Amino acid sequence: MRYFAISIFISAFLLFQIQPMISKYILPWFGGTPAVWSTALLFFQVLLTGGYAYAYWLIERLKDRKQGFVHMSLLGLSLGLLVATGLIWNTPVTPDSAWKPEGGELPIFQVLKILAVAVGIPYFLLATNSVLMQAWFNRDHPGRSPYRLYALSNIGSLLALVSYPFLVEPNLALHTQANIWSLGYALYALLAIFGAYKTFTRNKAESYEEQVQFSDAGSDTRLSAKILWVFLPACASVLLLAITNQITQEVAAIPFLWVLPLTIYLLSFILTFESERWYSRGWFSLALMIMSGFYIWLILWEPNVNYQTELVIYSLLLFVCCMICHGELVKLRPHPQHLTSFYLRVSVGGALGGIFVNLIAPFIFTGYFELQWGIFACWVLLAILTVYFKPTELKPRAYQASVAIIAACTIAVGYYTTMSRAAYSSKALYETRNYYGILRVNESDKDDERNHAYNLIHGQIYHGWQFTNPDLRLTPTSYFTRESGVGLAFLLHPSRPDPLKVGVLGLGVGTVAAYNQDGDNLRFYEINPAVVALAEGLGGYFSYLTDAAGEITVVLGDARLSLEKELEAGQNQEFDLLLMDAFSSDSVPVHLLTKEAFEIYLQHLNPNGILAINITNRHLDLQPVVVKAAKEFGLAYAIIGHDGDGMESSSSTWFILTQNHEFIENPQISLRRLAIENIPEDFKMWTDDYSNLFKSLY
Repeated sequence: MRYFAISIFISAFLLFQIQPMISKYILPWFGGTPAVWSTALLFFQVLLTGGYAYAYWLIERLKDRKQGFVHMSLLGLSLGLLVATGLIWNTPVTPDSAWKPEGGELPIFQVLKILAVAVGIPYFLLATNSVLMQAWFNRDHPGRSPYRLYALSNIGSLLALVSYPFLVEPNLALHTQANIWSLGYALYALLAIFGAYKTFTRNKAESYEEQVQFSDAGSDTRLSAKILWVFLPACASVLLLAITNQITQEVAAIPFLWVLPLTIYLLSFILTFESERWYSRGWFSLALMIMSGFYIWLILWEPNVNYQTELVIYSLLLFVCCMICHGELVKLRPHPQHLTSFYLRVSVGGALGGIFVNLIAPFIFTGYFELQWGIFACWVLLAILTVYFKPTELKPRAYQASVAIIAACTIAVGYYTTMSRAAYSSKALYETRNYYGILRVNESDKDDERNHAYNLIHGQIYHGWQFTNPDLRLTPTSYFTRESGVGLAFLLHPSRPDPLKVGVLGLGVGTVAAYNQDGDNLRFYEINPAVVALAEGLGGYFSYLTDAAGEITVVLGDARLSLEKELEAGQNQEFDLLLMDAFSSDSVPVHLLTKEAFEIYLQHLNPNGILAINITNRHLDLQPVVVKAAKEFGLAYAIIGHDGDGMESSSSTWFILTQNHEFIENPQISLRRLAIENIPEDFKMWTDDYSNLFKSLY
C-alpha cells in the first residue's frame, strides 16, 4: 500500500507542478496573452486522456508480464530523452530560442507543438501512473477500494498547484524550477520502473481477469451512466476554462490566477472521491441557485466591481458547479473492475470540455458565452439526474417540489443565457473574437453631433475611441491626450520641431498617429490582426492611420519579438520616442517589462530618446517594476498622472524614462510629475527568468 501511495503522490505533484511552470516559460513567446494558459490546459487534458487510454489498453489487453515490459521500456525511453534534451537546451524541459514562433502561424497549434516537444512524453507517462497504480493495487488487493488512491492523487495535484504561486514562483528562477522538476521526474521514473518490474516478474496462478470477474457482482454499467461519465466532467471542464479565461483577461495572465480555478476544480475531486458525505444534491442545488443569482448580478448590474469581489463570486460558482458534477459522478462510479474504463471516459469528458472552449467556442461565439452555457449545462445535468436518478431518501412531495424548483431554475437560466447573448450582440456595431481576446466596436453619444464617437473595447476595457465630428476627428483621445504623459513627451520632445521617429508597442485604434507631423515616421507593433484591420479602416469606424500626416508602418507580431528580430537583422530603429501600451484587456504582458525587454528598448532608442510606458491599471501596481528598471539602467524618470474628463480623455498614468536628464527637469514636466512611492527592499527586478505579478496586485 505504501509504495502505491508514494508513487501516486509524487506523479500527481509533478503532473501539476509542470503545468504553470512550462506555461509561464512560453507565455512571452505568444505576446503574454491569457489564451496561452487555456491552450496549455487543453494540451494537458488531451494528453491526460491519452495516458488513461494507454493505461486502459495496458490493463485490458495485455497480461501482467507484457504490461511490465511495455511500461518499463517507455519509462526508460523518457529518461533517455530527458538526458538528451538536457544536453541540447538550458534545462531538460525548457526549449531554446530556436522554438520561438516566427509569426504568421496559428498560435494555438504553435503552443501545442512546443508543449509536445518540451514535456509531451514525461507528462504522458505521469498521466498514466495514477490509473495504473490503482489497477495494480486492485489486482493485488481485490477486497479493498482503490478510489481513495484517486483522492490521494488529487491531494498531490492540489499541493503542487498551491505551492507554485506562493513558494516556487517567488523564490526560484524558471531554469532552477525546471532542473528541480527534471530531477523529480527521474525519481518518479525509477519508482515507476520498480512497479513495472514487479508486474513483469509477477507469477501468480490466478490471473487478474479471474479476480475481477469473481468480485464483479452488482456492478452498474448502464449506458446512461457511461454517457454521464463523459458529460459531467465535460461540463466541469468547460466551466474551469471559461472562468479562468474570464478572470485572467481582466486582471493578468499570472500563475496565481491560473492555479486558483484549477485548485478549486481539484478540491471538488478530492472531497467527492474521498467520501460521499461531502456532497448533498439538495444543499448544492440551493448553492447553485444562489451563485447563479450572484453571477447574473455581477454581469448585469455591477460590471465594474473590484477584482477581489469578482474572484470570490467566480471561485464559489466554480466550486459549486464542480461539486455537483463530480459529486454526481461519484454516485455513478462503477465497480473497480471497470476502473480504467471509468477514468478513461472521465478524462475524455475533460478533454472534450477543453476542445469546446479552445477550438469550437471562438468560432461560434463572439463573446465568452461558454461560461453562461456552461452554467446552463450544469443546471440541465442536475435536472436530468434529479428526474432519472431519484433519491430514495426523499418523500414523494419533497421529491416533486425539488423537481419543480430545479426545472424552474433551469428554464430561467436558459432564458437569461439566450437573452443576454442577444442583448450583448445588439449593443455592438462590430464584434469579433480570436486567440487574443474579444473586440467590440460601440458608439457613444449617438444623438450628439459634436461628441458622437466610435469606441474599441477589448474585454471590458476601452482601448481607444475617435470622434466622428470632422473638427475633432484627429483629436488624440483616451490615454493619449495632450495632457497625458505621452502628450507631454510628444509636445515637449527636445527634437521638435524637427521630424520624429516614433515606435509604439500596441496599436489600439491608432490614436498616437494624431501627433504625426509631415516628415515624422511612426512605426506600430501589434500582435492582434483584428486590431490592425479595425485601425486600418475596417468598417469605417477609425481613421487615425489613414488621416494622419507623415509615414506610418504597422508591424504584425509580438512587439518584443519583432524588435529582437530587427536588432538581429541590423535594423536598429534609433527611435526618438518609444511608447509601450501593449495591454490585453486590462492585463499586462510581463515579458514587456523585464530587464531584457528594457535592454532591447534602449538599443532601439537614440541617446536622447524617450521611453514612455503606460502603467494605467485597475488591479496591478507597476511602479516598483519600472522604477527598478530605471535605476538598473541609470535612467532619469518621472510619473505623469492625468485624471481625465470622461469625454476626450481617460485617467492615465505614464512613466517617462530617458538618459536626457534635462528633459525630466523641464518645468512643465516637474509640475506634472507624481511622487514616487517607496519601493519594498525585497522587491526583485523582473527578468525573463523571474517575475512575480502576484506581489503587484492591489
